[in-house]
Amino acid sequence: MNRKLALLCLIIPLAFGIIRAQSPTIVVQAASPAPIASTTATPPSASDSKSLPTLIKLLQEMKATNEETLKKQEAALQQLDDLQKAADQVKAFSQRG
Repeated sequence: MNRKLALLCLIIPLAFGIIRAQSPTIVVQAASPAPIASTTATPPSASDSKSLPTLIKLLQEMKATNEETLKKQEAALQQLDDLQKAADQVKAFSQRG
């Protein structure tokens, strides 16, 4: 009887260990921002007189890209403000009733 009980005490933990080892693990990947398309061109030297228009063009392109980014950020901020106002309204209505 003691022998069967001891054997049973050894088999049960081993069985649970095997079952636990076979259960699938869930892997959650972190959300990453979309890759930013960047134009990392090496600017021409300013001493070259022919490269000055190229340098100006590059700076104008960078300025245009920055303006687009600022517009996107302004739109995102506006959406966040709207969501905050809506949340405040819901909160106020829920406190009334």
